[in-house]
Amino acid sequence: MKKISLKMKLTLLYTLLMSGVVVIILILLFSLSSRQILSSVQSRLRNRVYSASDDIEYDSGRLDFDSDLDDTEWGIYLSVYQEDGTYLYGRTPTGFSNTMAFSDNALRTFRQGNTTYYVLDLYTYVKDYGNVYIRGVASGTDAEEDMIIIRNAALILMPLMVLLTAALSYFMTRYTLRPVSRITETVRQICREKDLSKRVHLGEGKDEIYQLARTFDDMLDQVETGMKREKQFTSDVSHELRTPVSAMMLQCEELLDDPDLDEKTRSGITFLDQKVRYLARMISQLLMLSRTDQGRQKVQMESVDFSEMTDMVVQEAQDMAQERQIRIQADIRPGIHITGDETLLIRMWMNLLENAVRYGKDGGHVHVGLSEKNGFVIGTVEDDGIGIAPEDLPRIWERFYQADTSRSRSDSSGLGLSMVRWIINAHHGTIQAESAPGKGSRFTFKLPVGKSRPPA
Repeated sequence: MKKISLKMKLTLLYTLLMSGVVVIILILLFSLSSRQILSSVQSRLRNRVYSASDDIEYDSGRLDFDSDLDDTEWGIYLSVYQEDGTYLYGRTPTGFSNTMAFSDNALRTFRQGNTTYYVLDLYTYVKDYGNVYIRGVASGTDAEEDMIIIRNAALILMPLMVLLTAALSYFMTRYTLRPVSRITETVRQICREKDLSKRVHLGEGKDEIYQLARTFDDMLDQVETGMKREKQFTSDVSHELRTPVSAMMLQCEELLDDPDLDEKTRSGITFLDQKVRYLARMISQLLMLSRTDQGRQKVQMESVDFSEMTDMVVQEAQDMAQERQIRIQADIRPGIHITGDETLLIRMWMNLLENAVRYGKDGGHVHVGLSEKNGFVIGTVEDDGIGIAPEDLPRIWERFYQADTSRSRSDSSGLGLSMVRWIINAHHGTIQAESAPGKGSRFTFKLPVGKSRPPA
């Protein structure tokens, strides 16, 4: 049942419920109707027999019978007998054996073959003639057959009623849950397009679904407001920090240019200079990500020799890798050109390579690959370092996320991969990561060879 949609669950529930109600009602109706029909037959039989005494007169030395006695009104047959049982007038049902003894004013049941009869005898006095018996006979089987016909018709119509109930339940449920589908689609659009400005906007309504939609829109308003404040705070703080950090960098450079510094002081200032430069890089990345969030980061598209640019970045990263005796091996196909922002593409390569060197093992290897296939440029950066746990892999693209303490190096801001993904998306490409703890990581991106458009 967990795999069945709510729409189908409600449809099945309504169908079963309505079918059960209909079945119970039919059973009650058949039971009550059967009793009512038989009671009605008996009541009509009494009325016909009692009223028949008025249709018999004695005139001019003979009995005179009204023609109404010959009518089979309501399926009731009437006949008149002398006291000794001699037949005088009337009709009896075909196949009815008139051998029953007379019993005054007693309603009796007589079964002959497959037919059940109700028999009522009335001993009555005819003026100037004497007493006679009036016998009324009604077939109970005819009434039962009518009930059987109704029952069979109900059994035939029951499946059609179930199908009709299911169809009506489905359309009613679909109509009722239409606002829920709209809420779901809005959530999917927000997740797909990363656009918190979208709203459900169901309009006015007082039921629970409309209240849910309004609550959801109110929540989105609060989330969007909070995100805007966070982005503005990040931008403001980054701008405010640039000036003092730049001053600190200049001061460190001036102090390091002093030849009279003793070794201990120079070592301390060098360490401080490294930390300040790391802080400057992080502020620069924060400013860039802040501009992308606000849609102010421009992407300058131009034709780029991607092979030559990649080779240049690899050579620059090799100097950084030598500190840990890591060797960068490059397999770059020459002559690959793409349309993109050269500055952003260089930063993308540098972030990937810095990440590989930072988390690679001492004396290890980093492999860089660049090729072209089926209209796409395919780039890879693979290291043999500490790797990433499977539960952490989906979150490495989040800002400031550090997988674990072993990966939380002091010179890692947690912004590099976030920026890499944004640059790849800005060039309408894709990137994925594969990793295993203790065996290293592999990052693979694909960029279209054709023209790219800057994001809106």
